[in-house]
Amino acid sequence: MDKNIYFVTGIDTDAGKTYCTGWLAKEWARTGRRIITQKFIQTGNVGRSEDIEMHRRIMGIAPLPEDVEGLTIPQIFRYPASPDLAARLEGRDVDFGQIERATAELARRYDVVLVEGAGGLMVPLLGTYLTIDYVAEHHYPLILVTSGKLGSINHTLLSLEAIQRRGLVLDYVLYNSYPVQEDTTISRDTFRYLQSYLGEHFPQCRLLTVPVIGE
Repeated sequence: MDKNIYFVTGIDTDAGKTYCTGWLAKEWARTGRRIITQKFIQTGNVGRSEDIEMHRRIMGIAPLPEDVEGLTIPQIFRYPASPDLAARLEGRDVDFGQIERATAELARRYDVVLVEGAGGLMVPLLGTYLTIDYVAEHHYPLILVTSGKLGSINHTLLSLEAIQRRGLVLDYVLYNSYPVQEDTTISRDTFRYLQSYLGEHFPQCRLLTVPVIGE
């Protein structure tokens, strides 16, 4: 297992993976480690990755040479959908070899690579080949992004069961505080519930709260 490459996934499309990936990269960079992020497959863009651009803004840095080289954005598709559908609409397949070479080169240059996925763990990449299959194949430790929105407990536990069933390593769960809610009853209870669940079923996993920008 290569512990300098982490795969960041979410409980659903709107969990806040991009924001949390940028935040974690900024936090880890404070420790003196050289950190870079990668969007392994970007959909809904042409010639650029809005997710990588957000990472850099949150990290407070300019675009990196690796961004210009395309190493942080090895696959881009126009249509905002799963990689499987977006690729089929363009009449091509996802080039996993290109992704793997780019990730390996980033891992050679940097201390830590945070690879942001596309959607959740069960998103199709190529036919029945899912994101969770890709993670299992590469033995990447996982970082799971969740939130305090209504329904998050259900989505999180489903993701955790899938992770456990595949025998994947879950190192962190990031609890995204955005969007801020006036009534915090659900969000506070969600955090309490997940904290207890992780303590029982994933004792090695760290639960981190990701604050809203400006807090």
